[in-house]
Amino acid sequence: MNAEFYDALELLQQEKGIPKSYMYEKIKAAIASTIKRDKQIPTDNVEVTFNELKKTVRVYVKKTVVEDVINPTIEMSIEEAQSIKGSYQIGDIVEIDYNPADVGRIAAKVGKNVIIQAINEAVNGSLIQEFERMKGTVISGTVNRIDVRNKSIYLDIMGYELPLNEKDIIPGESFKDGERVKVCIADVRKNSKSQEIVLSRTCPDFLKCLFEIEVPEITDGVVEIKSISREAGSRSKVAVWSNDKNVDAVGSCIGAKQARINAILENLNGERIDLIKYSEDPSEYIVAALSPAEVKMLEIDPEAKTCRVAVAVDQLSLAIGKTGQNVRLAARLTGYKIDIVAE
Repeated sequence: MNAEFYDALELLQQEKGIPKSYMYEKIKAAIASTIKRDKQIPTDNVEVTFNELKKTVRVYVKKTVVEDVINPTIEMSIEEAQSIKGSYQIGDIVEIDYNPADVGRIAAKVGKNVIIQAINEAVNGSLIQEFERMKGTVISGTVNRIDVRNKSIYLDIMGYELPLNEKDIIPGESFKDGERVKVCIADVRKNSKSQEIVLSRTCPDFLKCLFEIEVPEITDGVVEIKSISREAGSRSKVAVWSNDKNVDAVGSCIGAKQARINAILENLNGERIDLIKYSEDPSEYIVAALSPAEVKMLEIDPEAKTCRVAVAVDQLSLAIGKTGQNVRLAARLTGYKIDIVAE
């Protein structure tokens, strides 16, 4: 190990953001593990120190001075210790330097594989931390490749290739190589064996972020998105609320000449959006959530979170929606179980 070793670690820190201290610990553990395997010396008795100033590495074994040596790999007789330095006494620790040539051979053995593994772990750790901070936000990536067999696409995001799986793609969407695609960092899953960054275009957070991008009043906190219920590629309901009585929440989201809502819809492959005015009165909120159907009568049980809604006969199919979609989305939006009957 020489100046090139330290230069390489410096470069890793600058380009990949991997702290040198992290790499030192990994390399130290790898060297100690190799010595333990080759010489049966416990790793606790092996020390590795790095001197950045002199650009050197010192490896030594700690041996305890004893009267009767039982394990010569970690113990040393008082006579042998005092031949090194006369002041050593029983119980003292003697540091025995490893042969630099042996250290070089060990480092070569440990070498590339361990360092590459350490780099990968550090990069993945940094990557996971970065995406954890971005969870729930939208980011753009470029299509690197398309896996036809698994019906997934792989995006280049910040220099990393990440999968966008079929279930997280809006139904009916197709992409081509080199195309720019917006995705939501939906989740970061970690366990002892693997780490996974989940990208999605179908989750409610994707829709929420599109509104935040296009509607400044939401970014400013004047308008709030209170709830979203979504069936990606088909239809969504978005409940919005204004904290300023002079600002229309629904109108702000639509924009002049529908410019804002159209910009959002361009990313949704034909998905419809119902903008609902949120109300703290559950009766008003449920009536609004069932739009475009007109409610004639409503009975509600706030404690049980259930309600019974009556609509005109010619409004029944509109209130329920195709395959029950309208009432299903309204129920998810409001948190109420909704039973609809003809008036």
